[in-house]
Amino acid sequence: MSNAINILNRDEDRRVVEAIKQAELNTSGEIKVHIENHCRGNVEERSLYIFKHLKLDETKLRNGVLIYLAVKDRKFAILGDEGIDKVVEDGFWNDVKDMMLAHFKEGRFADGLEQGILRCGEKLKTHFPYQSDDVNEIPDDISYENN
Repeated sequence: MSNAINILNRDEDRRVVEAIKQAELNTSGEIKVHIENHCRGNVEERSLYIFKHLKLDETKLRNGVLIYLAVKDRKFAILGDEGIDKVVEDGFWNDVKDMMLAHFKEGRFADGLEQGILRCGEKLKTHFPYQSDDVNEIPDDISYENN
């Protein structure tokens, strides 16, 4: 069984980080992936805790997005801050989750993450285009917790 540390090999980790960089290239939005083994409690509450812990709620335009995976519990969530959440159409986050889940069910976690990241990036670019004074507020690396 996979765990948080080895769910992605080195090349897949690089691909996911590259997808984050690509998705953020044309937007002021921020995307973060967090992977851990176990979800402590409810997946929505845990992802909100991680969202705040990673300071995604502190971006200038409130346009941070978290993709959260609890590998051993087979749970995941996508959480957008209030700036992006209020402008996406109803069902957007669930559509992205469904698309990612199709890859996850086949064991293709990197593919699912890449596709989800790029889809979120497209939406962020639509509503929060890149600004000349834009700074990368959140590191692009994947955060892991091997609990």
